[in-house]
This record gives sequence, C-alpha cells and structure tokens, in this order.
Amino acid sequence: MRVVHVVPALFGPRGLVGGAERYAFELARHMADAVPTTLVGFGETAREEWHGPLRVQTLPAWHVRGQRSNPFSLAILRELEHADVVHCHQHHVLVSSVAAAWCRVRGRRVFVSDLGGGGWDVSAYVATDGWFHGHLHLSEYSRQVFGHASNPRARVVGGGVDTARFSPHAAVPRDGGALFVGRLLPHKGVGDLIAGVPADLPLTIVGPRPDDATRAGLEASALGKLVTFRYDLGDEDLVHEYRRALCVVLPSVYRTPVGETKVPELLGQTLLEGMACGAPALCTRVASMPEVVDDGVTGFVVPPNDPAALGDRLAWLAAHRERAAAMGLAARERVLRHFTWDAVVARCLAAYGAEAAKAAA
Repeated sequence: MRVVHVVPALFGPRGLVGGAERYAFELARHMADAVPTTLVGFGETAREEWHGPLRVQTLPAWHVRGQRSNPFSLAILRELEHADVVHCHQHHVLVSSVAAAWCRVRGRRVFVSDLGGGGWDVSAYVATDGWFHGHLHLSEYSRQVFGHASNPRARVVGGGVDTARFSPHAAVPRDGGALFVGRLLPHKGVGDLIAGVPADLPLTIVGPRPDDATRAGLEASALGKLVTFRYDLGDEDLVHEYRRALCVVLPSVYRTPVGETKVPELLGQTLLEGMACGAPALCTRVASMPEVVDDGVTGFVVPPNDPAALGDRLAWLAAHRERAAAMGLAARERVLRHFTWDAVVARCLAAYGAEAAKAAA
C-alpha cells in the first residue's frame, strides 16, 4: 500500500508553518515506518527531501482567488499517480476536490481529515462529501460538528503526540507556573486567562508573534501580573516550557469580543503535548477539549468565558503541588493509552484497508 498525504498549506523555507502542517507531517512520518508514504505540500519552489523513510515533496503553487491557505498546482496529479491511497488534510479547498475526483476516475481510494479553515472550492456549489471513501476525524466533536454522526464512512482516528520528544525530565523542576501555547487569536481565550490568573502565580504565554495591535493589547492587560510572553520558540525551547509548567492551559471560547467562533478546537494539540510532558491540563468545556482532559483526574474542565473559574483552578493547583504532580502523571498515562501516533496510524490503515476489502468483495 502506497500512501500519499496532501496538505494544502505552505511549507516555508524554515519548515513547517502551523498546526495543519504539523498534524499531517507527524502522521505521515510515523506512517512511513509501516508503509511507503509521501507527504505533498506547497511552497514557493519545488523541493524534495527525506525524513527517514518519509518522502516530502513541496510543489510551487498559485493561490486560488489569492487565498494563501488555498494553494493549487496541477503537478499534484503527477504525485497521485504513485498512490494506492490518497489522504487529504482539508476538505473545502480546491486541491482536495481535484484529488478526490481524480482518484475516483483512476480507481484510487481517497480519504479526508478536516483540520479547520478552507477556501474557495467547488464544494460551495456541489456536495463533495460522497467523493471521499472516508472521513477521518480528529475527535468525536469533529465528527459531530461536520454533520457525520450517522455517516458510516466517517470514523474518529484522533490525534497523536511524539511521546519520546514530548516527555517529562527529572532534571527540570516544575517552577514555571501556568503555561499557554498557541496562536494569539480571539477564540483562544487568552484575555480570560490573563484576567483570571492569580497575581502571585507566573503565567507564560508562548506562540507565534502576533500583529502589533494584538500584542500591545495583551501585554497591556498583563501589567501588574507575573506574565511573560515568549514568541516564535523552537521545539526544544517549547518542550522545556512544557516540562517546567505547573499546568498547561487552553481556555478557548465560542463567544469572543469580536464575534462568535463555531469551531474553536478540533482536537487541542497543545493540551496533549503538555500532558505528554507530565503537566496537568486546564481547559474550557468547549468543542473537543473535554474528550482530551479527564476532569479531576488529568486536570480540570471549566466553563468558557469565566476568568474566575480559571483563576480558582489555577490557585488550587498552585496550593496542591503534590496532587497536581499526580494529575500530571495521570495525564501522561492518558496520552500513552489514547493519543500516540502509532495508534493514529493503525486507525488510518484500518480505515484504508476496510475500503479496499469492500472494493474487493
């Protein structure tokens, strides 16, 4: 079985850019240990590179209607010729619809995982759900919110963590306080976290550098508190922050100061990374996150848009360090049981194989 993953997002000169690329890359990298696998992405120039047994092919692309998240190149068809199975990592973009139609004509199996976002596509005019042999979701919430609860071709494959890289380290003390990791967007609820964090508890906020107005506003709101902003960290520094954190926090919301967000989190990747490093997790009762955090066991789940609830749980963790450490151990065990890339690969291969069996019957 030869598998080609297609991620319609840009690979920059310094590597991966954003969560969608990282999810697709890590899944493909681990899948390459089991079956021949290629990951196709898009960038400014053509480039081929190898990551162990994984081949990564970057194609130069134009952007549909100028949308940076919607690249397309006809060269994708040449890459698909080598595939028995094609796995697209976005539904509503042109490259996925073209890949699905081509696979149907050429007798290949084609699957899709929706990672959020999208752009102009023929799916705005015709239903394309049936073009895919299967919809492979990151969470049960994802399956529900995209209307696939009763779709027999939709299954949950979940998300994973590299548990060797994201792991605790006995030499790193847990002296970092609360930790948020993510893009500083309105639906991430960072304003609620800053408002709720106790004045004597350190909070570290890690993410890509935002625009000047967002950065200035958040930094102004943190005055008088022990808040540190760290922008554009590499993976090694990020893992260090997870290892030293009292807890990892993801306070995402549906209702933001600038409007509503219907799908704020399809998985909660940073919760998983922090948990894998032995940190308990604190999240809001929003979207997929209650599927990740076992309330009262691996961390806490609180209502959204409630700074006081966030502050109360943070204060409890700070005052009960031994119990917080036990929650962190339970959090890592939960990741090892349910959120490894090997498990995600096995679920994907099972989905691919089930469709092959149907075709052969």
